Amino acid sequence: MILATSSYLDLLGKIEKREARAGVIGLGYVGLPLAMTLARSGFAVIGFDIDPGKIIALDAQRSYIEAVSNEALTSEVAAGRFRSTSDFTGLGACDVIIICVPTPLTKHRDPDLSYVEATSRAIAATLRTGQLVVLESTTYPGTTDDVVRPILEEGGLKSGSDFFLGFSPEREDPGNRDFDTATIPKIVAGDGEEARKLMMAFYGAAVKSVVPVSSNATAEAVKLTENIFRAVNIALVNELKTLYAAMGIDIWEVIEAAKTKPFGYMPFYPGPGLGGHCIPIDPFYLTWKSREYELPTRFIELAGEINSAMPRYVVGSLAEALDMRLGKALSRSRVLVIGLAYKKNVPDIRESPSLRLIEIIEERGGHADFHDPFVAEVPSTREHMALKGRRSVELTEETVKSYDALLVATDHDRVDYAALARWSPLIIDTRNIFARLGLSGGHIVKS
Repeated sequence: MILATSSYLDLLGKIEKREARAGVIGLGYVGLPLAMTLARSGFAVIGFDIDPGKIIALDAQRSYIEAVSNEALTSEVAAGRFRSTSDFTGLGACDVIIICVPTPLTKHRDPDLSYVEATSRAIAATLRTGQLVVLESTTYPGTTDDVVRPILEEGGLKSGSDFFLGFSPEREDPGNRDFDTATIPKIVAGDGEEARKLMMAFYGAAVKSVVPVSSNATAEAVKLTENIFRAVNIALVNELKTLYAAMGIDIWEVIEAAKTKPFGYMPFYPGPGLGGHCIPIDPFYLTWKSREYELPTRFIELAGEINSAMPRYVVGSLAEALDMRLGKALSRSRVLVIGLAYKKNVPDIRESPSLRLIEIIEERGGHADFHDPFVAEVPSTREHMALKGRRSVELTEETVKSYDALLVATDHDRVDYAALARWSPLIIDTRNIFARLGLSGGHIVKS
């Protein structure tokens, strides 16, 4: 107990004096903004990543994340508060180590914790007394205590006495200009009271508001609950969209009217499917874990089925519109998908339904290209390798007119929709962007 108290007080003192060195593992959409936030708060930060391309870019003070400007990166590097490396032996020099690595699903929708496990082993190789290790990657309740802790303890050090272990779910929202890492309330938890207090002190030094909860499992459940809430409600409006469309009712008009009610209603909007790392994936972490307790997760699984079916529904609407309005089969048509990113005004294509839309169009014999002002080329992806290397098509009058139809999958602001409405013979709008801009016509079809 004396050792634990000594380790705790020593680390707490370093944190309070901003003398603690932080290591952030995984410099993507979560890790890099977090590293910058910690550096601006006065901590010395080392960023770790296995991708040499990221390290090269950061060494050149060139950010690849919209939320981190080149100027902000240069400022922290110049101040000596941030550097990056792919040499994980430097983890031993860090007082606080934060894991921000991917937690994807397998093709069978089971959790893939290989990145978390490999990172935990890398930390264990240099783990020493007095370190705080934090998992931020979204996962099922119990991962921090049941998966990460045993790996870290394999060398003989014990959580709560030799080192400290906590969980704090990431809450990043790429493209959101109203909130950033420092202003989004931070959920924190720890393995024991001392770990929890260290978590509160560390994150409290860098973010505006800290919300402590009783256990790591509770904190893990908080993040899943947030994303399941969105997934289920989006599935609901997607299902209503298909029903109301069959009835000749515009779901978008319904939602606009319904949201005038000042209580008891929260607007969610339909789309061509779910994208991003969180909402399409995270609910299935809980579904997988629920099998251990022999409890079904019917709402979650049904929501997943509905949302996963949306790309095929949209392509069906496209095929019908081509046939009825142009007298042309999809199999003989050229289609330009507007927007490859999963949400507007960001370059993030993770789990983007646009990738699936392109695949389904081509499975049915059509030809599909894309335009995206934020994505010049399709990068390598685990699920869509056949699309790798395809490049964004420039939006000119001649180009647009060479396609039989446009399919708007992402409503980026950097697109001249008025011009598209003039040039294209047929537009399938999954985002209601044309109606929102006051653009109408018989050739614009909502889906």
